[in-house]
Amino acid sequence: MGSTKNVFASKIGAILAAAGSAVGLGNVWRFPTEVGANGGAAFILIYVLSMLILGVPIMVTEFAIGRHGGEDVTHAFQKMSGGKRGWRWMGLLPMVSGFLVLSYYAVVAGWTLYYLFEALMNGFAGKSPDEFTNDFVAFSSDTWQPIFWMGIIIAMTCAIVALGVQKGIERSAKVMMPQLFFFILVLVGCSLTLPNAGLGLSFLFSPDFSKVTGSVVLSAMGQAFFSLSVGIGCLCTYACYFRKDVDLMKDSFSVAGIDTLVALLSGLIIFPAVYSIPGLSPDAGPSLVFITLPNVFQQVFGGIPWLAYVFSLIFYLLLVLAALTSSISMLEMSVAYFHKNLHLSRPVAAVIVSLVCLALGIFCSLSFGDWSEVKMFGLNFFDFFDFLVAKFIMPVGGMVMCIFLGWVVDERVLRAELTNNGTLRSPLYSTYRFIIRYIAPLCILLIFAHELGLAWLDWL
Repeated sequence: MGSTKNVFASKIGAILAAAGSAVGLGNVWRFPTEVGANGGAAFILIYVLSMLILGVPIMVTEFAIGRHGGEDVTHAFQKMSGGKRGWRWMGLLPMVSGFLVLSYYAVVAGWTLYYLFEALMNGFAGKSPDEFTNDFVAFSSDTWQPIFWMGIIIAMTCAIVALGVQKGIERSAKVMMPQLFFFILVLVGCSLTLPNAGLGLSFLFSPDFSKVTGSVVLSAMGQAFFSLSVGIGCLCTYACYFRKDVDLMKDSFSVAGIDTLVALLSGLIIFPAVYSIPGLSPDAGPSLVFITLPNVFQQVFGGIPWLAYVFSLIFYLLLVLAALTSSISMLEMSVAYFHKNLHLSRPVAAVIVSLVCLALGIFCSLSFGDWSEVKMFGLNFFDFFDFLVAKFIMPVGGMVMCIFLGWVVDERVLRAELTNNGTLRSPLYSTYRFIIRYIAPLCILLIFAHELGLAWLDWL
């Protein structure tokens, strides 16, 4: 396996790091947005089922490929295929994905850091709803402010990754993930005391199956897929640092469970808060956390200024932690390639990749302001990178990984990897293999088509 410094020192460290990769800003705003747009509790039930039949098997697939590759994800596909050189190109997926996804993710992460600073300075006090909207538009379209805060996020991420697997990635996960859960629970407790919390809970937990359509099912499947960040190589990269005694199947359920729990708890924060003020919508997308919720905090807790201050501060601190845990894995994908294939020291590799991501991130940030009219295939830089990763690389990457493990890899190699060379019982192995060979590719194909808005899905 190589140097012990290049593996996670503990099983809990591996789980928390992988969970940190999965848990991100999408859990806090994309999940409630999808729930709000697709009928509430019925969507959640389908989402949880999709996690089990789609999310977990694909995660197991990434884990198996990564750990079998040892310390080098670049050659993992070639090694697991039995030396077939044609599969080596898949090892470039994490490196390319890391550059693309961090460059636009860091823009939004920078927004969360700015809003944390605003909350710390009590900058939300006394503002009207229109002021929150105008302030966000003015900030996001500004030339230099978003770039400054994005640069801080990238610098923080770079510093952690440069420290290495154990001292950087694992140690940060052990610190930030418990803090993230603590802040979530505090916010849930506050949110459940709001006047109309019952309306939010009813929407969240009382299913109305009459609202379930084929489109809702595909949206739930897509949310499960994207929530775990499968298909781009994050988890495959982290799995390279797993010890050989890690139970990949068990840990996949643990990571998916943590990710789902964070999403549900985020719903318990947001829906009671939003339903406390008539006329607000929980399906507002990213503006939910930058316009709608600051407004909610001030209106709901405005009579108790210190409570509004604390609630806002903790909420944006939660967002920054969620952003960082994911951005670390995004940066690590590209850093690992430069470190292991170009033989650069980890700090040098981290700095080089960070500077490139910062440069690309500047293009994405300017998409909301000075360069809003600059288009690539009809999309600004931010939307183009998001489209490329979320609607193309992720589903295609997930599809290829399933085909690879289901049809290319020797079945004995796969069984040995998932049973730790026969030392573990794996009662779900046959079910897992059936899913990745038949069910998962079909589901990913449908998600792919749905995300692209292909007309032949209109019958759903």
